[in-house]
Amino acid sequence: MDDRIGDFLDDVPVGVLATIRPDGGVRQSTVYFVRDGDRILISTESKRQKARDVERTGRASLCVQGPAKPYPCVTVEGDARIRTQGIGEPTARLIERIAGAPVDEIQTDETLAAVDRVILEITVDRAYGASYLDH
Repeated sequence: MDDRIGDFLDDVPVGVLATIRPDGGVRQSTVYFVRDGDRILISTESKRQKARDVERTGRASLCVQGPAKPYPCVTVEGDARIRTQGIGEPTARLIERIAGAPVDEIQTDETLAAVDRVILEITVDRAYGASYLDH
């Protein structure tokens, strides 16, 4: 992923996640996310349909749009998986991004499992539709 796209994804905290339903239709969800290199990390519950879609298909995409004119945007897509191990640190990063404040304590995998939290991870293999990223 080129630096302009990475920088943009680091600046915009919310995007629209797209996954494929069992009937072949597209499911979309507005989500907070963080970037970790070429990976997009999203916290969700394992019982959510987006998580089930990813477990079934192994793919997802995320469209991100900036909040002001000229509304820069990009879509990224790639192989996706549900993680249950090593999710404390990325979950803390997501909470910090949502709350705008540091997290006092990183939760353990066991604590997060008790409240059904998982990480939906997309390994970006394609970025497209990048517009106005230099503004």
